[in-house]
Amino acid sequence: MNTNQQYDAAINSCKEIFLKKTADYGTSWRVYRTISIADQIYIKAKRIRTIQEKKTQKIGDDITSEFKGILNYAIIGLIQLDIDNDEIEELPVAEVEKRYTEKVSIAKKLMEDKNHDYGEAWRDMSQESFTDLILAKLLRIRQMVMNEGKTLISEGIDANYFDIINYAVFALILIGEGKQ
Repeated sequence: MNTNQQYDAAINSCKEIFLKKTADYGTSWRVYRTISIADQIYIKAKRIRTIQEKKTQKIGDDITSEFKGILNYAIIGLIQLDIDNDEIEELPVAEVEKRYTEKVSIAKKLMEDKNHDYGEAWRDMSQESFTDLILAKLLRIRQMVMNEGKTLISEGIDANYFDIINYAVFALILIGEGKQ
């Protein structure tokens, strides 16, 4: 498979989980504020890093499922930024799927553009690096939240979520290739 096919396969496995959970739980995630979403991603990334460092884990969810969770929470973050209101409303599954697909489309285009310029350098990176990059993006998001979303020169919260999505996809692709 080429990168686009691998990307789509990784996204589809995450999307399937996301939509099934939406059917089970509704859009209970609508209650999350930006900082809470960042913290949910942080917990998952921190767990991956701990497992990487200790080379062992004690609970069942593997690193692959954590990267999938990271990706799905980043999508939630982007959807929440779009809706931008405090009303906790239930969204229909069809609308959630449409919004999910829109966000993934933007993330994939970003990946394609960066792959053009960087020559798929991510293929030579370690899983540990993706984890660290995700953690760094989360620290940036936290700082932006403290600054009420304002930046002087940097990209916004949404750009960091898009990067997190792509780092998670890259990790999933490499895991799928047996490069852990």
